Amino acid sequence: MSGNFGFGIGEPDDENFKELFAQLSNFGLNPQTLFAAASGAGTNGPLISPEVLRDVARKFVASQGDLPIGSQDIADAQVALDIANTWLDDATNFPALSRSNMPAWSRRDWLDSTVLNWAALIEPLADGMASALTNVLKQTPLGEAAEGEVSGPELAAVAPIMRAFMGSLIASQLGTSVGQLAVSVTGANDVAIPLLTTSEARLIPANVAKWAQGLDIPLDEVRIFLAIREAAASRLFSHTPWLSAYIKDAITAYGAGIKIDIDSIQEQAERALETGELDINNPESISVAISAGLFKPEQSPTQDAALAKLEIILALIEGWIDYVTTKAVGNRLPSYPALSETLRRARATKSPTQQLFATLLGLEVSPRKMRECAHFWFEVESEIGVSERDQRWEDPALLPRVGDLADVKKFLESTIVPDDLSGLL
Repeated sequence: MSGNFGFGIGEPDDENFKELFAQLSNFGLNPQTLFAAASGAGTNGPLISPEVLRDVARKFVASQGDLPIGSQDIADAQVALDIANTWLDDATNFPALSRSNMPAWSRRDWLDSTVLNWAALIEPLADGMASALTNVLKQTPLGEAAEGEVSGPELAAVAPIMRAFMGSLIASQLGTSVGQLAVSVTGANDVAIPLLTTSEARLIPANVAKWAQGLDIPLDEVRIFLAIREAAASRLFSHTPWLSAYIKDAITAYGAGIKIDIDSIQEQAERALETGELDINNPESISVAISAGLFKPEQSPTQDAALAKLEIILALIEGWIDYVTTKAVGNRLPSYPALSETLRRARATKSPTQQLFATLLGLEVSPRKMRECAHFWFEVESEIGVSERDQRWEDPALLPRVGDLADVKKFLESTIVPDDLSGLL
């Protein structure tokens, strides 16, 4: 049966399209799957559909269950956050935010509030992968069209096909990851990435209770501990408006540098076909292969730099939250050592956020790096005080690179902090 795939470029049973299909198959890609993904999609607009992402994530949350927020949840969350903010006043120069009219969220509340920014954050990666796959085909005899047998319309089909396919693939993968996060994060800002339009502190009661299971620690103490981390993150994010764009710029730099070695991907596809890892007749096979890193491209120096930039900023955020939380708690919570150890073990087994970045970017922020950054903030405070410690967040140029963590004095001497503290108010 013939038909148009939404691009106005010809029929799938044309001879030229048969050659296009054959070339796509050479790379282990199922052409029918690619065209189905691209059907009806345009070349404009975002690659990652927030609607697809939201739908996948909601299905995951529904499979795990989601309790509605009750009046007691709201009251408990507000008490914990009030205590947290009182304790934090002596630990950070960033002032507390106004009280939220909804200090407790359901899992779905968090999901729906972060979907758009998750999609925007990862969009550059999908764009880079789509461009890389398109360039692979342009470098083949099909793309070169040396004899003039295959050109123009067929080649013009490649970019929107790859664009729609990559968008669909990553939206599905990201949706699953966001769904996993929704059933594990204990607060609105618990992922330690600025994802919300307003950084108000909120707790997610169902996940707080889940986090506390098996600890033999009063739930009130667990709630206060998690509330301090949540309130600290909300204060930091509300006073560092540049952070979100900074993280996205690093992902953009990584995505723009994605390149795929033609010979390597062909060899990988052939091996995968032989072992059964890849089946071009299985519509899900290519998605599984890419998600598993089967066709992971070789990293360039530019990408290495982008990942290093991402790793240090994420570790600095986590390290600051850790140190400020420790300082705020002091000796007020008898269970604090046990709570900190629980958090450390959770990190050692990878949080959903860490797994997401590891799968999509090959980036793993080690718990050790986070501990180094927490100690860095302790040393900075010891040298210059709380106010100037927090003032370092005014400008990314005032923050350290990986090599600066070992010698805090040298780092501080190499940078100049303005005297004006108005940016923190």
